[in-house]
Amino acid sequence: MKLKVIVHESEEGGYWAEIPSILGCVTQGESFDELLSNIYEAVEGCLSVDIEEITISEKDKIIEIAV
Repeated sequence: MKLKVIVHESEEGGYWAEIPSILGCVTQGESFDELLSNIYEAVEGCLSVDIEEITISEKDKIIEIAV
C-alpha cells in the first residue's frame, strides 16, 4: 500500500506530517528521520483495530491481509 504524506516544516523547528487518506492521522518529529519513523508508527496506530470490539457470528471469519 502506498500513502501520500504531506510534510510541513514547523515554525518552532522540526517537522509535522499528515496522512490525508487516514482521517486524523498526524505526527511530528524534531528531525526528518524522527518524523519518518513516527509516520510509520502513526499509520499503524490509526489502522489498528481492537478485535474485541467486533461482534462476529459462527459463520464469520477473521483474516489478515498485507497490501
